[in-house]
Amino acid sequence: MRAFQVTDLNSAPAISQMPPPQPGPGEILVRVEACGLNFADLLMARGEYQERPPLPFPLGMEMAGTVEALGEGVSAPAIGTRVAAFAGHGGLAEFAAVRADNCITLPDTMPSTDAAAFIVGYGTGHLALDHRAKLRPGETLLVLGAAGGVGLTAVELGKAMGARVIACARGADKLKVAQAAGADHLIDSETGDLREAVKALGGADVVYDPVGGDQFMSALRACKPEARVIVIGFASGQIPQVPANLILVKNITVIGYYWGGYLKFAPHIVAQSIDTLMGWYAEGRIRPHISHRLPLDRAAEGLELLRSRKSTGKVVIEI
Repeated sequence: MRAFQVTDLNSAPAISQMPPPQPGPGEILVRVEACGLNFADLLMARGEYQERPPLPFPLGMEMAGTVEALGEGVSAPAIGTRVAAFAGHGGLAEFAAVRADNCITLPDTMPSTDAAAFIVGYGTGHLALDHRAKLRPGETLLVLGAAGGVGLTAVELGKAMGARVIACARGADKLKVAQAAGADHLIDSETGDLREAVKALGGADVVYDPVGGDQFMSALRACKPEARVIVIGFASGQIPQVPANLILVKNITVIGYYWGGYLKFAPHIVAQSIDTLMGWYAEGRIRPHISHRLPLDRAAEGLELLRSRKSTGKVVIEI
């Protein structure tokens, strides 16, 4: 089969031929139809992500497709069922072996491209805002990187949960995307003073930060007393150091959050969150924003769109 593989952490991933995987105990074999790209794929290709699969391996954390075979001990989902899965890696290939309990069955009304753009972005945002930050209706949510893969879903989910949403993104075009997703107020990270702009709007109750760096510090200083700051990631490449005196004086809670970890120590919480999100999708309350759909042989181009921040929402590779 064709796969977009990492063979050497010092070389760029590339398309190559490899044998199709065989599903082991507790796994299913999926014929992949679409795979959503994530910033974490860039880190994994360089060996800089929390998870480090043995070389060689195909990239691709989330995928959608059809069940082709069942491993030992697996009775469902049945062969022929359409599923989406979070596999950590392996989705940028024609076939992938994934754990059956990491799959969700798809309704006929959900295209594979939507499904491949769904789990990580919405799963990350919902569990962070609902379970970790306990966002309440009427509160002010500040979303950094608000036009990216996880930032845009946080804007959409925050609005669906009844918050007033402030979106911070780079440039007018990206801010228009965030506004279309429900943002009430817009801040251009290229030209605006984030701290002063948020303070002028009354401050933030919750900050959703996949960016880190200087924006984290500015957002922290714009927080209301008893605000909650959710650390999602560090797309800026800079890991900020938290000034403990500031969080003490303002009674701020800084929340560490790694969605993938919940799959290991509390999978039932993830399952409940995904059930809620699938219900919202069925009701038309949320819809993935996909800025680019590319074939497998252009997967490198898709990753470059993420690296250069030229995409909005999700980039999906169609297999």
